[in-house]
Amino acid sequence: MSPMCQYNAEEGLASDWHLVHLGSRAVGGAALVIVEATAVTRDGRISPADLGIWNDDQVEPLARIARFVHGQGAVAGIQLSHAGRKASTEPPWKGGGPLKDGGWTVAAPSPIPFREGGPVPAPLDEAGIEEVIAAFETAARRALAAGFRVIEIHAAHGYLLHQFLSPLSNHRDDPYGGSLENRMRLTLRVAERLRGVMPAELPLFVRISATDWAPDTGKNGWDIEQSVELAKRLKEIGVDLIDVSSGGTLPRVSIPVAPGYQVPFARRIRHEAGLLTGAVGMITEPEQADEILRNGDADLVLLARELLRDPYWAFRAQRELGEAPALPVQYERAR
Repeated sequence: MSPMCQYNAEEGLASDWHLVHLGSRAVGGAALVIVEATAVTRDGRISPADLGIWNDDQVEPLARIARFVHGQGAVAGIQLSHAGRKASTEPPWKGGGPLKDGGWTVAAPSPIPFREGGPVPAPLDEAGIEEVIAAFETAARRALAAGFRVIEIHAAHGYLLHQFLSPLSNHRDDPYGGSLENRMRLTLRVAERLRGVMPAELPLFVRISATDWAPDTGKNGWDIEQSVELAKRLKEIGVDLIDVSSGGTLPRVSIPVAPGYQVPFARRIRHEAGLLTGAVGMITEPEQADEILRNGDADLVLLARELLRDPYWAFRAQRELGEAPALPVQYERAR
């Protein structure tokens, strides 16, 4: 059995594996450790292997992670997510395709499958939208009870909130579709609700996809100009930082992946919206990360796959940039 499956997946409970996995990044010198893609409802999971925060039983296992991360001098954050039409799939290590057994009904702004052969989502009605907003708020309250000090709203990568933002996945003709103002409504309402329940001193992040990379498909999707406008509106609500990624709405698009390929989006949002940004995407080298910050392209560098490859990347960065690594006292003899 894969170590990733050695917990009660149906209940979305954090396990010892998650504690060790996330805790090791804090031991390794990361300043902020974010528990990603934590589902706010059972049907909002991407796959049955996702973590969840839709019931009170999930709070204490997550609190163990937050306590350990804080005990290492790092800050624990959590990303709240709803997969929308990208839900009910196999875990990525099993191919990531639609679940053939044990799947569930997926919801979205419009009845447009994510991919050919995928489930046709049920369009959310007004009551369903209110339930989603309430689920994000309740999840945020649980996250605060678990001790997390940063909350990130996942409005990127073609998941539910981004599905409402993008005209490629949102074909509604009601107050949640059509114009940019209407398509932004759900994300703005979720952000407003979460900012209202969070203490003022705790940061609220929003992760967005700056573009669908749709022009290459001949379609007009979500783009950087709309992202700048969204960031301006989120700033008015009290969002503290935009975590700038891209893509995810369409299964097959041409993306010019290269070192730092998403950094220009973070730069534009930072300067045009006047809001702090985080840069992500093929950032692997300490000098590269340092240059992004020194050039004013972003205020924060967030690593994902590179920290899977090297949990102690932060120590390497300190050495390569001329600083003495701040090793845990238990590791000092290895200096």
